Amino acid sequence: MCRLIRVVTQSSYRHLEAEKINDRSNTMNTASGSEGSFQLPAEIVEIVDLAKRIVDKELMPLEPEFLPHPGHAFGIKETTNLKNVFGADVVKHLTSISRDTGLWYLMVPEEHGGAGLSMLTQVAILEQFNYTAVPFPFANVANILYRCEGDQVERFLKPVIEGEMTTCFAQTEPNAGSDPGGMMQTRAVKDGNDWVLNGTKMWISGAAESDMIMVQAVTDPDKRQRGGITMFMVMRDNPGMHIEEPGIKTWLGPHASQYIIHFDNCRVPEKDVLGEVGNGFRLGQRWLTIHDRLLRGPFALGKMQRALDMSVDWSKQRVTFGKPLSERQAIQWQLVDMYIDLEALRALTYQMAARADAGEDIRAEAGMVKLTSMVWGARSLDKAIQIHGAMGESLELPLTLFYRYLRHGQIGGGANEIQRMQIARKLLRD
Repeated sequence: MCRLIRVVTQSSYRHLEAEKINDRSNTMNTASGSEGSFQLPAEIVEIVDLAKRIVDKELMPLEPEFLPHPGHAFGIKETTNLKNVFGADVVKHLTSISRDTGLWYLMVPEEHGGAGLSMLTQVAILEQFNYTAVPFPFANVANILYRCEGDQVERFLKPVIEGEMTTCFAQTEPNAGSDPGGMMQTRAVKDGNDWVLNGTKMWISGAAESDMIMVQAVTDPDKRQRGGITMFMVMRDNPGMHIEEPGIKTWLGPHASQYIIHFDNCRVPEKDVLGEVGNGFRLGQRWLTIHDRLLRGPFALGKMQRALDMSVDWSKQRVTFGKPLSERQAIQWQLVDMYIDLEALRALTYQMAARADAGEDIRAEAGMVKLTSMVWGARSLDKAIQIHGAMGESLELPLTLFYRYLRHGQIGGGANEIQRMQIARKLLRD
């Protein structure tokens, strides 16, 4: 039995189980054991229920203080966000819960001491944690780090799994956003036992908080994305690497963690190449497929469910011209549209997660999940804000924050147009 299932079934988090947590008025309870045509095993349903209880008991009470606080920002590490707002004690408490329940290892394979859970199960659990704006700490391990070999496992992979080292992924450049394979200008040239990197990366989330940065650089200009781009693991204290904040501020928050990274004759030892030389672009696509595309599904689903629940409740309470908003067809239709988008996205996301578990190539389909989750998610949040009126714009509620995150997702991680291009390519090829 994997660590997470064993820990949960032994009820190590009894203080949550002992207290009755008010059930959310979810129009579809994802912890019910059945996600459309997907039947989750009983022990997995128990873990999803546990996640829901942690959200309700531990995270939701923190939200009123978290939302209007200037210290949180999109793109930075969960523990950094929490520490900025609440201090070290809250971080320690939530991290302890995460580790004690085994949820810390949610996305870690069993061979590396993790849960070994299916992608479908991970999606179901992550949907619950995205119901609130307050982040919950997990082991933040990029799937491509499991390509570490030899002493790389001890130097990089294990410290990241245990939270002793943080990382980020650097692909985008000032002139290479949607077409990094064709336009990437950062170069790496072999010099003895080292590679020497020169170039600039931009819009890199979490760079300033990262101990190690996974960097793509062109090693063969003739091949580029077809075997000419390599992935390097560059330590934060490398004297040839300089990180700075861009002069451009974005709407993701006053401290949005988007950075520029300069490489000036940055020497990286051969032993710090991740995977094979020339295979870096493929590794990057693998990271994007899961972390920045498929997992955008639960990222949006939790927020959409929260927005719908809030909108239903508000429409019943808010009275105008002598009757509740819920009795007005204009509001009813907006709620119905939100519900349709939610259920359609949930069905699509869970289906693609199941196909990933079956070993299928879902690169285009993961793009479909990202595209629909961000577009439909932002659309639902826009409706929720409208239903709430002026209160919807207030920082007392999570709606505007959720909207910004979902609207940003239509650009970051591959713009909507790029997803459509890739889906069309597969459709016309097949």
